Formats: sequence, structure tokens, C-alpha cells
Amino acid sequence: MKNIILFDDGLYDEFLPLVYTRPIGALRVGISTIKEKWMTIDNSTVSFFSKEYLKDKFPEKWEKDNYLVNARFFPTSVLVEEMNLLASGDSIWSGEELIIARVGNENKDDFYAHLKGNKSETKDQGLIKLSSIWDVFRLNGEAIKFDFDEITHGRTSEAIPSTVNYLGEEIFIEKGASLNFVTLNSSTGPIYIGKDAEIMEGAVIRGPFAMLEGSGVKMGAKIYGPTTIGPYSKVGGELNNVVIQGYSNKGHDGFLGNAVIGEWCNLGADTNNSNLKNNYATVKTWSYSKGGFKDTGLQFCGLAMGDHSKTGINTMLNTGTVIGVGCNVYGAGFPRTFIPSFVWGGAEGRMVHKMSKFIETATVVMARRNIEFSDTDKVMLSHIFEETEKYR
Repeated sequence: MKNIILFDDGLYDEFLPLVYTRPIGALRVGISTIKEKWMTIDNSTVSFFSKEYLKDKFPEKWEKDNYLVNARFFPTSVLVEEMNLLASGDSIWSGEELIIARVGNENKDDFYAHLKGNKSETKDQGLIKLSSIWDVFRLNGEAIKFDFDEITHGRTSEAIPSTVNYLGEEIFIEKGASLNFVTLNSSTGPIYIGKDAEIMEGAVIRGPFAMLEGSGVKMGAKIYGPTTIGPYSKVGGELNNVVIQGYSNKGHDGFLGNAVIGEWCNLGADTNNSNLKNNYATVKTWSYSKGGFKDTGLQFCGLAMGDHSKTGINTMLNTGTVIGVGCNVYGAGFPRTFIPSFVWGGAEGRMVHKMSKFIETATVVMARRNIEFSDTDKVMLSHIFEETEKYR
């Protein structure tokens, strides 16, 4: 068993606004989070080395012997083999990017400067790594396949109900899941249905697709992969290449495509986002690292939404929209494609949401799922409120 510490490197800002409230290693891509992927290596203990204000909620754990792992990388088989050969002080790189280092705990504040052992270039030709928030949906199909093989290896799926119309063999159903009179097509990629999840009648799902524990798909939903529905989330309408981290709802009709949604979000009825420009050009989006808009290089790019944000009914979101933490977007017309954290309103005007009111709402929302809005949450989100003031 190894002690693995997932560290955030210099590309951290490329994953905002989702990483305002979590380290990169806590992001869900595919079926599991990045942390959960690394936990499968020798039943390892995994913690985080991230922003100071996140440490109460996402603590780091140092031992005498540690494997520092760049949180943007997946544990591919070749990379794990290389990891197992490391001596103390050794490190594995991909060009200028540090992937893994084996270190003690005496130099944890500046471990880069103390990599005195062998520095080797990885031989892994199949590296899977994230470089920006948009890679969460762009690489989601590859990640679902990666996780599906790991999670289902040596296990037997629950039986597919006789009322289910299905195509393909890569369908895995966990205990307690409920699905009747639905259509599943795994010929385009694996389908994973988590514990106590529910797919209601008339839903049509095309893999790669994953829904986690306690999640739900509403009647008549149309879902195109690669899509992941995080735990205790509900979706309806039409989705295409969407990753929902968890505890969020898009329960009604409306289109959501090429999107990454955080936790505790709610998309109002008939919320729609554009994922393709009318001139078919590549999409420019707000970049926190640049402090302005930059080209993603993607033709299909829809929405990134931070935790605790919401949209009102009939909300229209343009291509490449970035919505921060704690927002409430509503009103006629298209709002700006960058909405700073803790802002209410839309195209017709906006105002800053009071922190006290935000806490009241978040407390009620989380209580509905029997989760407490803790003092740690309050301190973390209060810090984010102050840190993002410069954008409002």
C-alpha cells in the first residue's frame, strides 16, 4: 500500500471555476474521481496537496515515504509500472511536466527542489491527462472506458430486466438499480448504472454512459455519450457529452451539451445551452489564467458551471459559457458568456448575491440530501466570495 498525494500544478487555474471548491484530484471524469482512480493502486491511501483554504475539507496526509502524483494524470498500467520502480528521490516526467515523485516528508513545502534522484522520461505512449476544464467532457469517453474495465473486472452485473431494449454487451448494473421499458445502446461505448440508480420509462441512452449511486434519469430523456451523471443527481430532456460532478439536477426538458456541471447546481425547466457556433468556428471562452477570453480550439464547447449555481426557467446560454460558484442566472435574452461567482441576474442586469443569503439557500439545498452545510463549507465559500470579488 502506498501513500499517494495528488498535487495541483501550475495549470490549476485552467480548471476554474470547478476547482474553487475542490482540488483537481477530486474532479469526476468518467465513472470515478481522479482520487478514486489512484486509490485502486495497491489499495493506496490518497490525499491532496492543494490550495491552503481547501485543506480543511481536503486534507493532505504525509508519511515517511510518499508518492507525489500530478493530479491531472490517470494511473495507466505503464505509468503504474514505472511508479513501482521509483527509489526515494526519483521522479517521472513528461517533457517539462512532473508526473510522479517519490519523496520523504521533510521537504514537503518545496518538493520540486529536492528531487535529487533519477529523473526519467515516461515511456507511456498512452498517457491520459487533463489540461483544462474542457478536457473533463472531451476525454470523458476514454475515462468511462478506463474506469469501466477497472470497476467491472471479475464482477457480475445484475441481470438486465426483460423490459429493457438493449444493444451491445458492455452493460453493468449495480445492486438496487431500477430500470424498465428503457433503451440502452452500448455498441458505441460501455454503460454503467450505479447502486440504487433509477432510469424511468421511455429513456433512450447511448454509451459511453455512467450514472452513479442514487442518481436518476427522468421519463423520455435522450442521452448521448460520453455522459456521466454523478451521485444523487437527476437529469431529463436531452444531454450530449455532459459530466455532472454530483448532487445536481437538470430534471426537465431542455438541451445540455459539451458541458461540465459542479455539485449542488440546478438547471431550471427548459434551460438550453448552445454547444456549436453558427459559423462553425472554434469556441473562445473565459480563461481565469489569462484574465480574458481565449480560443479553446474546440468546435463543440458548451458550458462550465461551478458549485451551487442555478438557472431559472427558459434560460438561454450561449456557446462556451462559464458560470462561477454560487450564481443564480435568470431573465430574458442571453447572459454574458462569463458570469463571475456569486452573481444574480442575466442579460437584463445583475447584482452581487449576499453571502448570508447564499448560506441560507445552500444550507436548505444540502439538507434535502441529508448533508450538512458545515462550518468548513462556510469558511471555504466565504474565502471564495472574497477571492472572486475582482471579477464582479
